[in-house]
Amino acid sequence: MAQNPHVLFLLTGSIACYKACTAISRLAQAGVTVQTVATPSALQFVGAATLEGLSGRPVFTDVFAPGRALDHIELARAADLALVCPATANTLNRLAAGIADDAVGTLFLAWELKTKPWVVAPAMNAMMWEHPATAASLGRLRGWGVRVIEPAEGMHACGEAGAGRLPEPESIATQILAMLGRSA
Repeated sequence: MAQNPHVLFLLTGSIACYKACTAISRLAQAGVTVQTVATPSALQFVGAATLEGLSGRPVFTDVFAPGRALDHIELARAADLALVCPATANTLNRLAAGIADDAVGTLFLAWELKTKPWVVAPAMNAMMWEHPATAASLGRLRGWGVRVIEPAEGMHACGEAGAGRLPEPESIATQILAMLGRSA
């Protein structure tokens, strides 16, 4: 792995984006070059300025922005690992269907799944986590070699309890650093 590994950190629309910000910070503090990517829904929870401040790089959000037409190819080639965190049920189902009409989907289809890790850290309500569509999508993604950071159990923002919570940021950062061959 590169001396200063490059991680694509892709955020999707979940209240758990606040935890993802801490994981971004931990990775950057560990010497990882972090390039954030955010869906429009993720930007409803955290701002682009926050992501840029934590990573030191402009956030990639729009594949159709002027001058960004090939960023999904270039970013996919430059990164050593991709992490979707938080990965919503919607995102998991879209990735499993090969839908590429946003930055996350285009990066996924441009990714070299056989040679570089693509990791998802799901975060959703317990019923969404247990839904057959989500389970089928996760099975398909795993079959393609996608790695899953298993969600935690506990209270959700909706007031219900169960599996589906995003793990603590320190745990996520530690697991990603281990995948990169680095210690926390």
